[in-house]
Amino acid sequence: MLYINPIIYSEISISFERIEELEHALPNDYIHRENLPYEAAFLTGKCFLKYWKSGGVKHSPLPDFYIGAHAAVRGWNILTRDNGRYKTYFPTIRIIAPS
Repeated sequence: MLYINPIIYSEISISFERIEELEHALPNDYIHRENLPYEAAFLTGKCFLKYWKSGGVKHSPLPDFYIGAHAAVRGWNILTRDNGRYKTYFPTIRIIAPS
C-alpha cells in the first residue's frame, strides 16, 4: 500500500490536465489517502526552524517538511529522489530512493 497526503496529491496533479485523469491514475486499492495529522504539522515546524537556523533560505515550511513529518509521525518509509533533506531532518524514516 502506498500512502499520499494532500500535498503529495497536489505535486502529482501537475502532470495531469483534469482531475478525473489523476483520479484514474491513483487506484484506491493500491493508494491510500490520508490527511496530515497535527503531530506532523508540529514536527514540520520544529524541523523547519532547525533548517532555517542552520542557514536555510526558504521562508515558509516546504512541502518536503510536511511530507517527511507525516512519514515520521506514522512510522512510514518514504519514496523520493531527493533524500538529502529527509535524512538530515527526519533520521528515523527509511528512505527508498530509486536510481
